[in-house]
Amino acid sequence: MSFDVLIVGIGGQGTILTSNILGEACVIEGVPVRGAETHGMAQRGGSVESQIRIGQEYGPLIAPGTADLIISFDLMEAARYCHYLKESGQIFTSREYVVPTSVFMQDFPAPDEYMLKGLLGDRAVVVIDARKLAEEAGSVLTQNIVLLGATSRCLPLKEQSLRDAVSRIVPKKTVELNLKAFDLGKAIC
Repeated sequence: MSFDVLIVGIGGQGTILTSNILGEACVIEGVPVRGAETHGMAQRGGSVESQIRIGQEYGPLIAPGTADLIISFDLMEAARYCHYLKESGQIFTSREYVVPTSVFMQDFPAPDEYMLKGLLGDRAVVVIDARKLAEEAGSVLTQNIVLLGATSRCLPLKEQSLRDAVSRIVPKKTVELNLKAFDLGKAIC
């Protein structure tokens, strides 16, 4: 059984950190995991994607139309990668968006949750005010962990494994802060 998770965002939003946490949770549970990431222009506000295949023994890449879950830290990135979601999949995204370097030099409309829901039809789209919850936790830098907490009930991993992975992967001085962010995200879904 494979459960495929695509994590997308803009450089600096914690996409790779979040994928490392998922990978560590799999290691804790002894579940096979494969992953791949793309982050070429991440330092200049570019798109970052991580593909995590939980329970998969062969191949790290997720084919379009097959992702069980998309975690997006940015509405624009959610719209850009929504074609990866399978019919029965879910997408969790932050309500906010970061203006990419060149996209808005043209006359494209700013993304919103209704545009995303229009693109996906009847598929499940969960839009979260991750920034507000991260501020409540103590730092806007924990928005990725808020979204991870929100998706925790959808993942085929134990909550304790995810919490242990957060504790192992984030900087030691931020463990308590990140666990609070995880709990705030989990509480809303």
